[in-house]
Amino acid sequence: MEYSHDDAELIQQPIGYWSWAAYDAVVTRTRGALAGIGTTQPQWWILAQVAQASEVKTREEVTRILQGYLAVGGEMVAEEIDTAIARGWITQDAEERLGITSEGREFFDKAAALQKELWAERHAGISDEEYLATLKVLQRFIHNTGGRAWHH
Repeated sequence: MEYSHDDAELIQQPIGYWSWAAYDAVVTRTRGALAGIGTTQPQWWILAQVAQASEVKTREEVTRILQGYLAVGGEMVAEEIDTAIARGWITQDAEERLGITSEGREFFDKAAALQKELWAERHAGISDEEYLATLKVLQRFIHNTGGRAWHH
């Protein structure tokens, strides 16, 4: 891999730019791949929350977990839950508990396989140690600037 600058110059580069560029590249690639199979990233998150839950989750619980992801907000999560219901992927009962349908399970499995491929693509040539160090450094930047971030 060819880097943008030599080490002496790279160490002077702004983290804000490079963290944004990484975000943009990863999210654009992920969203494009998911669109290719007919879904959005928030719909994937919802399916994953419902399909992988050890206990049934309510609409409110799923919204609370996901609303901070990429700052999508509760309104967008609610709309995407409605879309997943309309597509027949999940159900919602009178108590607003969400369940996965057989069609939803089949689609979730397809999307999960794609996500696994994307993970491998993103992590090519990156050791677990490098990845761990990167996440710790990014979390330290967040902490140092008074930011907050948490992922399930």
